[in-house]
Formats: sequence, structure tokens, C-alpha cells
Amino acid sequence: MASQISKWLIPFALISSSAYANNFDYNYFEFRVGSSPQSMGAEYSVSLTDNFHALARLDSQFEHDGDAAGGIGFNGPLNDFVDIYGQALGHYVDYPNDENKSSETLLELNVGLRLWIAEKLETEIKVGTIDDHSIFNAGIRFHSTDQLSLGAGFVNNGIWGPQIEMNVRALF
Repeated sequence: MASQISKWLIPFALISSSAYANNFDYNYFEFRVGSSPQSMGAEYSVSLTDNFHALARLDSQFEHDGDAAGGIGFNGPLNDFVDIYGQALGHYVDYPNDENKSSETLLELNVGLRLWIAEKLETEIKVGTIDDHSIFNAGIRFHSTDQLSLGAGFVNNGIWGPQIEMNVRALF
């Protein structure tokens, strides 16, 4: 019985996983602004293989502070409309002078889903941890063209607390 199950299960698993291609592009440059606290940032992501990407980002409240991060991530399709991804990022955080904190290096681990909810409308959710703080992001993105998208969402990056964020992403 077990041999008959594996006779059908192994080919099915191989065929079904290779039938899906990534649903989302991981080659992009993003510019973003956040509110409460006010911040600005940029992010660059590039695919290294079909299911592996590298990214770097820089954010600041413009109070002699900054959050620079870089790392690697995986990405892959769950079905025709959903991708799963995860990232491991190293952060160098320089806190504003009024917080009386020194600079520190932190590790972020996260996992998320990107879903097509309409032809040009994507939603994303991400959870993770940085040091002993949690991360949660949820947002929506409108793809106006194949190369440009606009997004908005709720972001808690684990360093500055919750923010409302708007962004523009250029795909290449």
C-alpha cells in the first residue's frame, strides 16, 4: 500500500511544484514615506536566482538617525496567485539623539505572503522579529503599469513602532 501511494505521490509533488512560476517580481527599487513618526526610506531588491533574492534598505526620521539593513531572502509560489517569501537581514540602527540610545546591530527574520486579489491589485502581509521586538506589515499595492506600482499600508518595523506608509515601486 505504501509503495502504491509513493508511486503516485512523488510524481505529483514534482509536477505540481514545477508547474508554478513566481507570481511577483523581486527586482525593484522602492521609495517610501511613513507617518507618526515621519520617516523616509528606500529599498533595493534583486533576484539572484528564480527563488533567491538580495535586498538593501535605508530608512531615516531625519533626526540624526538611520536604519540601514541588508540581507538575503527566498521566494516561491504557493499557487497561481500567492507567493511566500522570507528574509534574513542585518540592521545597523543609529537612534535619534533624544532617545539616549547608542547605535546597535540587530538581526531581522521575517516571512510573508504576496497575493493577487485582482488583475492589477496585490496585497501583502509580513510577520517577523527583530531583536526582541515583533514586526508586522500589511498593505495593498496597485500596479499601474508593468514597471510601476503604488502602495499603502500599516507598518511596524520593530524599531519605530506603528506607522502608516505610502510607497512607489519601480520594477526592472
